[in-house]
Amino acid sequence: MTAHDERDRKAEHIQLSLDDRMQLHGHFFDAYYFAHEALPELDLRDVQISTHFLEKAIAAPLLISCMTGGTGDAVRINRHLAEAAEETGIALGVGSQRKALEDPGLVESFQVRRWAPSVPLLANLGAVQLNYGYGVKECRAAVEMIEADALVLHLNPLQEAIQPEGQCDFTDLISKVGKIVEQLEVPVIVKEVGSGISGKLATRLWDVGVRIVDTAGLGGTSWARIEGARARDAGIGELFAGWGIPTPSSIRQIRHIPGLQIIGSGGVSNGLDVAKAIALGADLAGMAQPFLVAADRSTEAVVDKVRRTSRELGISMFCAGARNLEALQQIELRHRGED
Repeated sequence: MTAHDERDRKAEHIQLSLDDRMQLHGHFFDAYYFAHEALPELDLRDVQISTHFLEKAIAAPLLISCMTGGTGDAVRINRHLAEAAEETGIALGVGSQRKALEDPGLVESFQVRRWAPSVPLLANLGAVQLNYGYGVKECRAAVEMIEADALVLHLNPLQEAIQPEGQCDFTDLISKVGKIVEQLEVPVIVKEVGSGISGKLATRLWDVGVRIVDTAGLGGTSWARIEGARARDAGIGELFAGWGIPTPSSIRQIRHIPGLQIIGSGGVSNGLDVAKAIALGADLAGMAQPFLVAADRSTEAVVDKVRRTSRELGISMFCAGARNLEALQQIELRHRGED
């Protein structure tokens, strides 16, 4: 694939991600609800949503999930995301940097540290690249490229299987991820891209040293639909659109692993979803498409979305009787099907 082809692919990903038809609308978080605390014994002004991530203070347990880079439009979008992350004090990830490692002309679209000097920043590569010639050298280069605080290695077998130019050799990756964890100077985060991570896989990742997992479960953007559209095969995209582990289920499967930090993402669209993700066992929540829609407009639109999400989280905690995030994690969510 040429650099021009890669820019076209990245641009297609952005435009298709903004298309509402690429979203899943069976909202899995809706199956859960908080018992209302009519007398919370709290002042809403005392509810604390701040926390720490990657040894940095953040104003809310929010991550602007890894999305884009490598195309002209991504420069504008990533600047809006980075400026908003800095203004609101939340964490930020960038899209896959693989092609930027191969083509210096694509590097600028990922270099957002100048606009977000103080917040946690995540570099990003596909884990499958460890079977296509990448190793710690490339992982280190991705981190250094954007002065990142951690490296995300994303897992995307379904996307690669449908993608016209997909790379599908996922053999022996666990041990290779473990070697990166051992050798890299910053933490390694393993995430899916929309199909979730099981308890079994999270345990295996823990065993090779991974201490942060991002569920990126079923419920939000469907990469099966996106790659099916790109492949001119909407049928296969629709067939696999519902493939995966819903985000609430993924969080519940991995929450019992001691010491594992969990980012709950996939179908998180508002502050109530964030509260539910944390009550289910996540430490913070990631959002992608809702922030992308805002970033396509302006930095101010992203700031507004962050602030609204934070307010919604605070109201959720207040009405559930949770003074802080630690208390929120102790609240047991109810399932509508179990009443």
